[in-house]
Amino acid sequence: MDMDSASSVVLQALTQATSQDTAVLKPAEEQLRQWETQPGFYSVLLNIFNNHMLDVNVRWLAVLYFKNGIDRYWRRVAPHALSEEEKTSLRAGLITNFNEPVNQIATQIAVLIAKVARLDCPRQWPELIPILLESVKGQDGLQQHRALLTFYHVTKTLASKRLAQDRRLFQDLASGIYSFACSLWSHHTDCFLQQIYARDEAAALSSLERTLLSLKGSNTCPDTCTNATNLHYHAKICRQVGSDSTCREKLEKTIILYTKVLLDFLEYHPCAFIPLIQRSLEFAVTYVFTPAGEGVTFERFIVQCMNLIKMIVKNDAYKPAKNIDDSKPESLEAHKIKTAFFTHPTLTEIGRRLVSHYFLLTEEELAMWEEDPESFAVEETGGDSWKYSLRPCTEVLFLDIFHNYSQTLTPVLLDMVQNLQGHRIVNIVTNVTLTFFSAVYNAVGLAAYELFDNVDFDQWFKNQLLGELQVSHHRYKLIRRRVIWLIGQWISVKFKSDLRPLLYEVILSLMQDPDLVVRQLHIQFCFRTEQFLPYLESIFGLLFQLLQQVTECDTKMQVLHVISCVIERVGIQIRPYVGCLVQYLPLLWKQSEEHNMLRCAILTTLIQLVQGLGAESKNLYPFLLPVIQLSTDVSQPPHVYLLEDGLELWLVTLENSPAITPELLRIFQNMSALLELSSENLRTCFHIVNGYIYLSATEFLQNYAESLCRSFCDLLKDITNEGQVQVLKVVEIALKVSPMLGAHMFQPLLPAVFRGIVDGERYPVVMSTYLGIMGRVLLQNSSFFSSLLSQMASECNQEMDQLLGNVIEMWVDRMDNITQPERRKLSSLALLSLLPSDNSVIQDKFCGIVNICVEALHDVMTEDPETGTFKDCMLMSHFEEPKLSDDEEPPTEQDKRKKLLALEDPVHSVSLQQFVYEKLKAQQALMGDQGFGALMETVDTELVRQLQEFLQGL
Repeated sequence: MDMDSASSVVLQALTQATSQDTAVLKPAEEQLRQWETQPGFYSVLLNIFNNHMLDVNVRWLAVLYFKNGIDRYWRRVAPHALSEEEKTSLRAGLITNFNEPVNQIATQIAVLIAKVARLDCPRQWPELIPILLESVKGQDGLQQHRALLTFYHVTKTLASKRLAQDRRLFQDLASGIYSFACSLWSHHTDCFLQQIYARDEAAALSSLERTLLSLKGSNTCPDTCTNATNLHYHAKICRQVGSDSTCREKLEKTIILYTKVLLDFLEYHPCAFIPLIQRSLEFAVTYVFTPAGEGVTFERFIVQCMNLIKMIVKNDAYKPAKNIDDSKPESLEAHKIKTAFFTHPTLTEIGRRLVSHYFLLTEEELAMWEEDPESFAVEETGGDSWKYSLRPCTEVLFLDIFHNYSQTLTPVLLDMVQNLQGHRIVNIVTNVTLTFFSAVYNAVGLAAYELFDNVDFDQWFKNQLLGELQVSHHRYKLIRRRVIWLIGQWISVKFKSDLRPLLYEVILSLMQDPDLVVRQLHIQFCFRTEQFLPYLESIFGLLFQLLQQVTECDTKMQVLHVISCVIERVGIQIRPYVGCLVQYLPLLWKQSEEHNMLRCAILTTLIQLVQGLGAESKNLYPFLLPVIQLSTDVSQPPHVYLLEDGLELWLVTLENSPAITPELLRIFQNMSALLELSSENLRTCFHIVNGYIYLSATEFLQNYAESLCRSFCDLLKDITNEGQVQVLKVVEIALKVSPMLGAHMFQPLLPAVFRGIVDGERYPVVMSTYLGIMGRVLLQNSSFFSSLLSQMASECNQEMDQLLGNVIEMWVDRMDNITQPERRKLSSLALLSLLPSDNSVIQDKFCGIVNICVEALHDVMTEDPETGTFKDCMLMSHFEEPKLSDDEEPPTEQDKRKKLLALEDPVHSVSLQQFVYEKLKAQQALMGDQGFGALMETVDTELVRQLQEFLQGL
């Protein structure tokens, strides 16, 4: 492009591209898109956005096109990459003047300079950092600000690079610029403090802006941290700077960034932080736990300070080893500083203020309870919320301090509880008193494990807490909710089981409480089923009512969680009461289309429901199967959230299914794509395949074995040994359930198994599985084994007999790889099935076959002490309904199918002792006594003696 004419046509196109009229806008965008790969286009864009006389929108668009071009065309290897000459000229043009008047455009220019720096700095762009530093030192206010802004984005981008070589380059660069950045930060901080005292708010705001940028640029500089005293000044200024001041918001941002620097430094460099422990604790505790913080602190700052205290208290690097002599010197030093700081009075004050000040419900929270009880009840307290939210933050700090200093704090908390006992708060119903009682109970609940030896909870429950739960005054709901929560905390720590019926009575009444927050009990259902059964119908009915009544997704999820827990614990006893829930869940599923986490909760409930209903779950299929279909279809976006629970539901549905249905069979179409994912859900996928084989092998294999076999062949190319075993176990089960069809359908996989045996697969568990598969084929489908042997012989260019000899030899050699008694017995039955034979190779291996048989007889034969005779302990003669104890799960439909299958399995239906006897007899009949005698002489005499002992009486 000729530069001047190019500038005018590009400028015209950019102007049209800012139009609101699509007829003008679309062609302009298309034209610009075509120019993206033209040499000189980005030089024109640079000239346009550097020209402050042009329209702001046009310049903004020019910056965006330039920024997008860096991502696409700056790398040397990119298609249509920019020439090195143009890139050199562009780099020079980007840093000629830091005087952009428009804030938003200045930020975008800083970001695009950082993008180029990420690719080119310092090798192709060594002058960038020196020029930035020079510009930052300048007297011009705008230039200094813009250079600082660019400096921040460049250092942030370079610090994010992860390759070792890049990290070293950055460290070299950092060592040269950090001290400068810190001194800059110090200078702007001093300017800000002077201007604030001089009441020059406009200048102060400008200095504060530069302070913030300098601080961001030097985020990981230890020098920054050592200036911790400046944070005191900032905090004090908060008192002088009114909440309506223009500086207040920026000042709070600076303080938060400062504490973030301290927290990051503490997290990543705990040993280097040791000199700062004392000042950091003094600072944080002063502002959070003494009157010095009044009027100064704000919520985010309190959270940061509490996190600072928590991280120092909890840090393992600051704790001596159990054997003090093994401790590192720095750990002992840090421990000494902490011990000197956390004196008895300091800890007592922190403990008391946490409970009596920070644990109190605020006016805002009480108002929220009244106006929006559902949101109040599900306020976020899980995960990492302690890092950002005040209430979870105070509770986590309390727990950590209590755990580390329980000897000091236990008497403090017990004293607070004792003072409560003196008041009969039934008559005192002011919110102030009630919130204090609630706060103390909160502390006792959080510290349940620490207080185990100091609180007789059973007596407290009977003598006081039970009474408090029965006070029905409207304001007393604070205590009713907190007490039932408290019991939930203690129930798994220390609670006599004979008190549980009393507790169920209480739960029943509280679930009919007029207050919605109280009705949303979060008590853990830790119960003995037989004690709970009399209350099951009422409590389950009330839970279902609550589920219908609440409207928030989070609340419905919590109620569903409790419902799932109840169903899981009572198992099949839930059946009479689930009709209403079964009817409601399809409606809830439909309503929750936009709420994937609620749908996950529904899936979890369905899993428990199907297990509770057993074979009756077939009545749910019209709803259940489309849910499974959607949740496990990787072409549907929701699968990202629903897949794991959806697979679990699919599996329990199969395990509890009384019979295959066309719809249940059809869902398997989702499986190929799932196996392609090769994700952590593979194991569940294999269990699902097994479920189908057990449920209806013939229909399933005829429909899907071909695609399944393809998937398995692909998987086996690139999978761990453990994964191979999982795949091969599926094939083994198919052969066990359907020896003829299984071998036919999985034929493409079997040559690899055969080769693995002949080559002597090194990994024992894989070899054991190979032999399990080949044992099934040989024993239950001998004609298929012959054709496979023939196929392999021609592939290997060997005689069939010679190859068979190799297989038997390897089988005998690797028998120790097989650890499961079932597979060991199968191996001996399979090799015995080769007898009687006049084949010289088989007779040559006769000694090995007998060896395996004797080993297997040792595995499976038990001696009757009365008669002295042996019998095969693996034999199953008939199907017995197991007698279950109360806490045992009843057998699923799949368990029953496996039992019936076992009755037909040669491993469980053929007596090994009898089979050995018959095969040896047949071999003797074939060869004659003399020939057979000679054959037996090839066997070790001790083995022959053991064999005769096992066969006596036959």
